[in-house]
Amino acid sequence: MFLENTINHAKQSGWMEVICGSMFSGKTEELIRRLRRAEMAGQNVEIFKPKIDTRYDEEEVVSHNQNKIRSTPVESSNEILLLGSTCEVIGIDEAQFFDDGIVEVANKLANNGVRVVIAGLDMDFLGRPFGPMPYLMATAEYVTKVHAICKKTGNLANYSMRITEGKNLVELGETESYEAVSRKIFVEEVLSKKK
Repeated sequence: MFLENTINHAKQSGWMEVICGSMFSGKTEELIRRLRRAEMAGQNVEIFKPKIDTRYDEEEVVSHNQNKIRSTPVESSNEILLLGSTCEVIGIDEAQFFDDGIVEVANKLANNGVRVVIAGLDMDFLGRPFGPMPYLMATAEYVTKVHAICKKTGNLANYSMRITEGKNLVELGETESYEAVSRKIFVEEVLSKKK
């Protein structure tokens, strides 16, 4: 990955980094990696996640391979502004589950000199942009899109295909409910059935 080094550190305020992709693509793993590096550098770091995400743990952010980091579960994005006001680096996991106010909160933090690292699904199970993620991606200085591998084709998996019958937009689940698939499989198994 190549990042241009065009930052004038004497005049730099904060910035936003968004890590997005399908389920099982390593978004949370990358978020944890970046936050651990900030902690090792002695920076004041705080991680937030939506209170509804209790899949692995009620308080910790946990990746699919069980890598974990302490976090603060919150009900709304405004709580992040209150609880993270003294931090140098703020991590936000599962950003797609937050209210639309997360965009203003993240930008306000960055404008105040905070490095904001955000992870979330870029698309829902129907292949549509998910919640506030497009707006976060549009206003971020850095966007990293990560991919899983489609088990059916061996190609990059860009989509999170729901394999259960649920119709609600938000249905928490893991491999029993979702599969990361390539565009070919998504078109064949999801889009063709909607016609």
